[in-house]
Parts: sequence; C-alpha cells; structure tokens
Amino acid sequence: MADPTGPLETTALTGLWQGMGARMVPFAGYLMPVQFADGVMKEHQWTRTEAGLFDVAHMGPAHLTLNARPAAPEAAHAAIAALVETFLPCDVAGLRPGQLRYTTLTNAQGGVLDDLFVGRPADPDSQGSLYFVVNAGCKEADFALIAAATAGKATLTRADRSHTLIALQGPKAVDVIPNLVRGAASPKKLGFMEYGVFTGPFGALTISRSGYTGEDGFEILVAADQAVSLAKLLLAHSAVKAIGLGARDSLRLEAGLCLYGHDLDTTTSPIEAGLAWTIQKVRRERADFPGAARILRELAEKPSRRRVGLLPRDDKAPAREGTPIHTPAGEAVGVVTSGGFGPTAGGPVAMGYVATAHAAPGTELDLIVRGQPRRWVVTALPFVPHRYHRPA
Repeated sequence: MADPTGPLETTALTGLWQGMGARMVPFAGYLMPVQFADGVMKEHQWTRTEAGLFDVAHMGPAHLTLNARPAAPEAAHAAIAALVETFLPCDVAGLRPGQLRYTTLTNAQGGVLDDLFVGRPADPDSQGSLYFVVNAGCKEADFALIAAATAGKATLTRADRSHTLIALQGPKAVDVIPNLVRGAASPKKLGFMEYGVFTGPFGALTISRSGYTGEDGFEILVAADQAVSLAKLLLAHSAVKAIGLGARDSLRLEAGLCLYGHDLDTTTSPIEAGLAWTIQKVRRERADFPGAARILRELAEKPSRRRVGLLPRDDKAPAREGTPIHTPAGEAVGVVTSGGFGPTAGGPVAMGYVATAHAAPGTELDLIVRGQPRRWVVTALPFVPHRYHRPA
C-alpha cells in the first residue's frame, strides 16, 4: 500500500487537470482530481447521459508472460492459466481470447487481498500472456505476490510506470472511441468485459470495454507520453467532460460496486460480499485456491453476514462509512461500509454488511446517524441498473 506520509505521485495528466482548475486531493498516494468546476453532482449526471473522462492512472495495469511459451496458442494459454490459478480463484483456463474476468486475490483464510481484472489477449501470437489491472492502494503488494508466485516461470511487466490508464464512461462513449484508432478493427465491436490492442495516432492502445460506473464505457491504456494529446482529443468532443474522483465514487456506489478497503478487506470473503459469481463452477469443484475451505463452506452453509444495499424509509440524512446498523429492537447487526448521496437514485444510498438473518430485501433496520436511529430498508443491488453493452 502507498505510504500516506510520503510525497504524492502525479500522473501524466496531472498538469492538464491543474490547468483546467480541478480541485486536487491525495488519493492512494497520488495527487488526483476530485472534482472540476461543475461539481460532483453535475459531473455524475453528465456521465449518466453523455461521456465522462476519468484519470485512473493510479491503478495497476501489468502484463504477465511465460518465460518459455509453448508454440501452440492453446497450450501456451493453458500453461499460464495453470500458473496463476494457484493464487486466483477464478477460471483463467476458460477465458476466451480477448475476454476479461473480474476476480479477487484471496488469502489462506478466505479474505480478499484485492479485487482486480485478469484478461487473455485476443492475438494468437500473444498467448501465454495475461493482462492484469489491480487497485492503486494494493498494487505494490499484489505485484510482489504475483511475481513471487510465478518466479522463474513468468515475468511480470508493470505498465503503470510507462503508460497511463484513462476511463471513458457513459452512453456516448461508444460514439467517441473510434476517434482513437485507425483501420477496420474498432473498439466499438467489443462486448462488455472484452479487450484488444488497437493502433492509431497515439500508438498501440490496450482498450477494454469495462469500467467502474455501471455505464457502458472503455478503459484505455496509452503510452504516458501520448496521454495528454489523447485526453485533449477526447475532451474536444462535445459529449465529453473531465470527471473527478468524487463522481466516480457516487457512480460506483449507485452501481453497487465494491471499493477495496471499504466494502472489501482481508477479513471479508467473496461470498459475504455477494461475489460468489466470480468463482466459477470448475474452480469450486477443484477447491484448489487460497481460502477454499472457508469460501466453499460459506457457499454450502451461507455466510454469517452479507453485503446489502440500504435505502432510507423517510429520512434524507446520508449514512456514511462506519455507521452502526441495528434492528428496530436495538440489537447491533452490522455496519455501513459505503454511503452517500445518489444523484440518479434521488437520495441517500448506502451499502454495508448485516447478519444474514437480517439481509433479505425489505427488512427494516435502524442506522444510527449522529447518535439517532434512522429507519432504512434493505434493498437489492444495484441502486441504478447497469447499462453494460452485451452483444445479442
């Protein structure tokens, strides 16, 4: 994790944001834009209706490549999948060319060390390699774990030091993205959780159809020396505005997406977090990943607590992280892990963990806000429907 007392790192886009008058704040060891002149509310709403441009260069993109790759593409993929499935609980072997999976790194106790993306390249000549994107605050530990687990067999190449990761999110992102590439291949043809390498005026771009807002959109990995030019081209489009971390957080909260260190941590299992779907059947049957004993037990017997959505019944006071959750009779049954105002939802929203007996949608609970019980109701997630692009 980044040293909170050390000097802040900057991204290739920091100067651009400062020149645009962004309010800059420390985040995960980086100086990042939290909002621009329009403010969080308008930035949030713009992303829901147009296209928002986010600096996510603090994240940890990397490539892992076998040192000795079999000549046959399928054999090369099988070999690297077997290697990383020793520390990832998802089905890497079953990835299609060009497919991403959302997964977790689990510890021996079944807790979550981080949540991340892993992807298989589409190009047959690139098999035996995988693309990773890990969280900013965990990337040093994650990269050390991956490097140690694959030592002598594969090489981890960090892209966060040479490249910049940018996210373009919102329903009009698909209209803007073709401006970045040349030729017949187009990111528009990607489905949700697919990625590819595309060429254009900014060199080779790794573009995935993914994001952290619940909207359709793309994440773009570009060489750091091309990042400002690429961002300026995108911002010149009438549908695109720069968006800060404040709106990124309210968007992901409405989408019911976890924030590591808040909704996930080393004591929380993927099953408690509602992420059982990230562990495919083949891995459950093999039971050969870190923390399998606890995770499979919770799948069979139900966990003692669950992550739930929460909406206020009447009161409009937001509930923040750390807010205690009680039954109407006063029994402590959980805690809020993420909370704030949902501009699209039209009021306060929150997520938290509650005892499984109280986790069913419709259950009324009291959130203790400023010492006073406020009645909220357990609700299914997400608060705002996802609008990911899934080809017919």
